[in-house]
Amino acid sequence: MRWSRVVNVVKCHVGGEINNVVTGGIGDVPGATVFDKMKHFREHRDDLRQLLLHEPRGSVTQCVNFVVPATDPEAQMGYVIAESTEYPAMSGSNTMCVATALLETGMIPMVEPITDIVLEAPAGLIRIRCTCENGKVTSVEFENQPAFAYEIGVPLELDGYGTLTVDVAWGGMAYVLADADQLGLKLQPDEAREICDLGQKLKTAAAEQIPAVHPTNPEFAGITQTEFVGPLSRTDGVLTARNAVVVSPGRLDRSPCGTGTSARLAVLKAKGLIEVGEKFVHESVIGSRFESRIDRLTKVGTYDAVVPRVSGQAFITELSQVGLDPADPFPTGYTLSDTWPTGN
Repeated sequence: MRWSRVVNVVKCHVGGEINNVVTGGIGDVPGATVFDKMKHFREHRDDLRQLLLHEPRGSVTQCVNFVVPATDPEAQMGYVIAESTEYPAMSGSNTMCVATALLETGMIPMVEPITDIVLEAPAGLIRIRCTCENGKVTSVEFENQPAFAYEIGVPLELDGYGTLTVDVAWGGMAYVLADADQLGLKLQPDEAREICDLGQKLKTAAAEQIPAVHPTNPEFAGITQTEFVGPLSRTDGVLTARNAVVVSPGRLDRSPCGTGTSARLAVLKAKGLIEVGEKFVHESVIGSRFESRIDRLTKVGTYDAVVPRVSGQAFITELSQVGLDPADPFPTGYTLSDTWPTGN
């Protein structure tokens, strides 16, 4: 056996969402910041993302994270997030998996019962508190970059549905948020394909009709995610709701989504439906849960913003090496529209 490339992968999931972590085999990645390193991957190393996420080695339901040296002295490590079609600035579920992989494999020393670490994402520094017991990370709570609402209660024209009322918010990615009830959705597993198809239509319409440019980094421009939000309720006095996040190219996030939860916290605060420090439990279509709260208030440019804290538990499922045979006819894989909505 002779491979032209070997990549070390820690396979993980959180809330059912597969977020694998590459810990070796990618070589040097230039860039003055992790954001710059992300751009280098996008512009010069996208073959790695395709190798790992496209078939026959990957699937549309997976994400991958490339562990890189941090550029900020406050951070122990950096990581570049790669999803099916893009490199997001931030991802909460991926952050939980990266932190768990780094601690449980010993790349960062674990201290029980609490290990505090700082990681550098493309979005900036992410402060993380990991609860640990018997060598296992039992909870990961991260402080996200500030989240804010671009628009509250804005009209959106959607073919076949008329005029909808939606919210638009930043939680690490730009979301259009729509009430599931107004679209007849119960956010149940048997609706997954319908949710995805409608979510893609909604995202396309929102991106065309509603501008969303990050006020401090204009490279984060445009709505890229759809979040369907279920009704709020109180369970034992705790604010609880279900959601469904549709990510490109049109598949369902299995977890409650960390950036989607952050965006929803910003919207809830803008609507006066949650207080600073109040617990909010977000549940996915498959019933997995993240706990969250608004840690404090701040500003992002002229926008009122919140600093979210989101927690969940990630699990390592496999340690593997992914190799590329130089004779393999699919060095960057392939996509087919039976599972990839925009296969080629």
